[in-house]
Amino acid sequence: MATLSPARLRPADVLRVGGVGLRTRPLRAFLSALGIAIGIAAMIAVVGISSSSRAELDRALDALGTNLLTVEPGDTLLGADAQLPEASVAMIGRIGPVTQVTATGQVSDAKVYRTDRIPAAETGGIATRAARLDLPGAVGAELASGTWLNEATARYPAVVLGATAAQRLGITSAGSQVQVWLGGRWFTVVGVLAAVPLAPELDASALVGWSAATDYLGFDGHPTTVYTRTQESQVEAVRSVLGATANPEAPNEVEVSRPSDALAAAEATDDAFTGLLLGLGAVALLVGGVGVANTMVISVLERRAEIGLRRSLGATRGQVRTQFLAESLLLSAFGGIGGVLLGIAVTSGYALSQGWPAVVPAWAMLGGVGATLVIGGLAGLYPAVRAARLSPTEALTTV
Repeated sequence: MATLSPARLRPADVLRVGGVGLRTRPLRAFLSALGIAIGIAAMIAVVGISSSSRAELDRALDALGTNLLTVEPGDTLLGADAQLPEASVAMIGRIGPVTQVTATGQVSDAKVYRTDRIPAAETGGIATRAARLDLPGAVGAELASGTWLNEATARYPAVVLGATAAQRLGITSAGSQVQVWLGGRWFTVVGVLAAVPLAPELDASALVGWSAATDYLGFDGHPTTVYTRTQESQVEAVRSVLGATANPEAPNEVEVSRPSDALAAAEATDDAFTGLLLGLGAVALLVGGVGVANTMVISVLERRAEIGLRRSLGATRGQVRTQFLAESLLLSAFGGIGGVLLGIAVTSGYALSQGWPAVVPAWAMLGGVGATLVIGGLAGLYPAVRAARLSPTEALTTV
């Protein structure tokens, strides 16, 4: 008598029988998939927000350029504060590859208040700086309100506030009727700057014209920060000679920096923090995998009768094992796909609130789904093997 071999399961059959447990126990399946989804969503959101932040930085640097160098006085050999010569701006401008040079000079004794009734000690951390007229073009500053200083207003009590300074003073827009008490007299606010990424020191500053600072505030004319734009290919060459050019008598008392390097360093710090958050997301994913394993073990215990009946009708151990392994993979896949979609939604929402481009790398999405399949396979392996080892008589007699 010929022995009939069991029918082979086609892929569609595997999916159908694997989905039986999910359809019959939808709430349990949903809660198990939710654990996986939360872990994947956390990881996708962390990677997506980090990538969006990096894309915004790259966009800002593309717009602002990486060829800005700043020159500031350092310390003398005795530890005192050094000073840049008044002619340092003109001397730097003679360097061949330099395309733009401008400066600000801090006026130490001029404090800024919203009114003349504010106590002297409550300065709000706002610095007063003398500014040259070509400052916005050199540092990439844009106005949020009003206008920048011109040949006329730079000689009179007129001021442009940085973004942070305006916020601390409670000023939202410039106007002929808007004034601040600066250095013991009223100055009219003619403009308010937007945040300046490459020159953040300007954000908490009140900027007045070079002539006005000299005439009204006792400014000594020495620049404290010189901003230099150079040809992109000559940045390092110019950087190497800026100190000696700005102060030939004491080049060691000059500090030269590249603001874009500071932004890149901040991004590197964010990358380290991102790694920590990814680790936490991985822990959440692992917990979700344990939940899937627990669900599958309970499913095997509850479905002994089904397993025994299938074995009695000719299903092989391999087919039973495949059924439960497929169920675990489907459960994890649903959680993974849901987690990817949730992570994209969180990333998009956060990026939109910050005004960033929303970027979720393809490798993160594919990696997220792949990780869930690996977790699902590992979580379902033991329950699937346990189900396959049940003999028909044992399974049916325990009902």
